[in-house]
Amino acid sequence: MLILAAIPLGNPGDASARLKEAITQVDFIAAEDSRRFGRLCAELGITYEAKIYSFFEGNENERLEPLLEILSSGKDLLVVTDAGMPGISDPGYRLTREAIARDIPIRVLPGPSAVTTALLYSGLPTDRFCFEGFLPRTSGARITALEKLEEEERTMIFFEAPHRLEESLVDAISVLGEDRLASICREMTKTYEETIRGSLSDLLAWAQSREILGEITLVVAGFDSSSRTHTSNDLVEMVLARESQGESRKEAIAEVAKATGIAKRAVFDVMVAHKGAGRMGQ
Repeated sequence: MLILAAIPLGNPGDASARLKEAITQVDFIAAEDSRRFGRLCAELGITYEAKIYSFFEGNENERLEPLLEILSSGKDLLVVTDAGMPGISDPGYRLTREAIARDIPIRVLPGPSAVTTALLYSGLPTDRFCFEGFLPRTSGARITALEKLEEEERTMIFFEAPHRLEESLVDAISVLGEDRLASICREMTKTYEETIRGSLSDLLAWAQSREILGEITLVVAGFDSSSRTHTSNDLVEMVLARESQGESRKEAIAEVAKATGIAKRAVFDVMVAHKGAGRMGQ
């Protein structure tokens, strides 16, 4: 059986009884960081006899077959990451998929999750939300990813490296606007846990005022569709007016989007529809 178990985010007191029982009973454990896993077991006051396999992003593909061989032999394999649930922006998804394909039973031991913990801390709407993992590392790719989320109405949750937080906030402001509500959750359940809430510009000011350390989860409010105040005809007229002044279609769309707070993709779609309607009328 493949056993996927949640690990505490920081406070060992969050470890479930089922997790501790599994650690002491299985013969094989795949851990993202064996030393960190060993420290957790010491904090929990438990010992294990299992053989430990390192299982992290860099060796995930080469570890799949050896781990699947263990499972195919009828042995239980426990998979844990450094914190939270395996497979959520951590190793585990590919192994789970292959185990399912081979009809190997799976058991999930639920528990701590940075995604839902940060969502609750944020104070933003919880009825509908989406997890977007880590944003791309480069600014251009990051902006492209954010542009696809400009009109996402669900609360959005991201993981981010502390050294890229400021850059990501700058890009988020350029795409989503400085007034979009958000929160930063840092070091959740740990000694220096803190949550910063406010607009994206508030969060950027906070990030620029100090050295950022620790695990970061960023939660951003979804797009408010009721904020639209311009009709399709208004947008078309605004774009055409800018074009008449010498701007390219791309430049005009970008400026209209910036002026109205409407996503560039939405303005572009309006212009495509306008062009199509013009052809049909010919």
